[in-house]
Formats: sequence, C-alpha cells, structure tokens
Amino acid sequence: MKKVLVVILVAFIILQFFPIDKTNPAPTPGMDFLTIKKTPPETAEMIRTSCYDCHSNETAYPWYSNFAPASWFLKNHINEGRKHLNFSTFATYEPKRQLHKLEECIEMVGKKEMPLESYFVGHQDAKLTDEQRKLLIDYFKREKAETERKMSF
Repeated sequence: MKKVLVVILVAFIILQFFPIDKTNPAPTPGMDFLTIKKTPPETAEMIRTSCYDCHSNETAYPWYSNFAPASWFLKNHINEGRKHLNFSTFATYEPKRQLHKLEECIEMVGKKEMPLESYFVGHQDAKLTDEQRKLLIDYFKREKAETERKMSF
C-alpha cells in the first residue's frame, strides 16, 4: 500500500512539469459581442460572469489551473468552449452563423445546460436565477431578431 501511494505521489509531481498555456489571445474590442451589440451593463455583467471564462478570449484561470491533470481538463474545456462560441470574435461570424449561435444561446440557457453545473464549483456567482435566465433569453431573442432584420436588407 505504501509503494502505491509513493508511485501516485511521484506521478502527480511529474505531471506538474507539463503545465498548460494560460495565454489568452489578444483582445479585439471591436469584434466582441458585448461591444458590437451594445449590451446593457446589467446583461453584459451576467454574460461576462457566467459565460466569458469558457466562451471568450478573456479567461480568468482559477487557482486549480496550476495543477495537472485538472489543468488539462480545464484547458480542453476552454478550447472546446471557444471553438463552439467565442464572444470575443463574434463580429467575425457571418450573419447566418451569428443567428445560429444566438439560437444556441437561447436553447442552452433555457434548458439550463449553460453554464455547466461543474463550473459552479469555483464560480458560485455564475449561477443564474430563473429571472436572470429569462432576462438573458429575452436579450438573445431580441439580438436574434435584430440580426434577422439586418439580413433581410
């Protein structure tokens, strides 16, 4: 039993020599969703708090991101989140893709699939009340309608 614990400890120590890259891409304010959509401050704060760590280039890495293998899981999760939706580069999306992403926001927030439950472990402030969810869904619906209106020209 003692040998097993020593092996696990040594393996854990060795894993720490393989840190993740925590460098965020350079900010591009002119392409950011909150900027281009002129999001109201209260709504913008909710989106920042509940979405931006995984779905933007403004990730604030928590303390546990310093320890492998948790850091690897976290980095993979962030990369996947940015791949599916990156609010920091929203302006680069074609209007049709913007519509699709807004539809996904409405669906994911409505079904309580986002933010992920696992995110709340270190981010209690990211939990959304039913009232906040409704506010976000209504906001995303308005932005979707506005995008559709602009596309019809």
